[in-house]
Amino acid sequence: MSVTPSAPAASVPHPAQAPTQADLLDFVRRTAADTELIASLPLDPQGRTWVRLDGPGGSEAWLIGWPPGSGTGWHDHAESVGAFLTARGELKESSLAARLPTDGWKTLELSDGVDRERRLPAGRGRSFGRHHVHEVLNESTAEHAISVHAYYPPLPQIRRYSRTGLVLRLEHVERPQDWQ
Repeated sequence: MSVTPSAPAASVPHPAQAPTQADLLDFVRRTAADTELIASLPLDPQGRTWVRLDGPGGSEAWLIGWPPGSGTGWHDHAESVGAFLTARGELKESSLAARLPTDGWKTLELSDGVDRERRLPAGRGRSFGRHHVHEVLNESTAEHAISVHAYYPPLPQIRRYSRTGLVLRLEHVERPQDWQ
């Protein structure tokens, strides 16, 4: 597009607006409804499988296959907001209803009552804000689950945690080169 010197400032194109949590949830919902795409994901009986997708507005998106009994472990997505939705099977999300410090700690004692649990059968999902700490599990003993995930900005890092009772420990930090 060219802009002539006499064109009013309002006609100059602006960069696309960053996708919101609602935009990401809408994207994962529409993508999960693409039965051909969902059926195309190769499934491994031993471990999770994933394919990178083009997300809206420069977001990072993934189609993920979950064999029976698999899960993510406790983690967060740092400064990214996100959304995910189960396309097939059922996932369980355990999360913390507490804002954690972002840096400078290795061990944290959680308060009673911070645990939340959601069952996400096919067609159900959720969005979340920055620093959302959770784990996602396929508790089925027989069926794979498949889900669609989107994050904005693209994941700068994932912090991995271990948990014993009310004690949460930062174990390590993954960078994009670790999972791409």
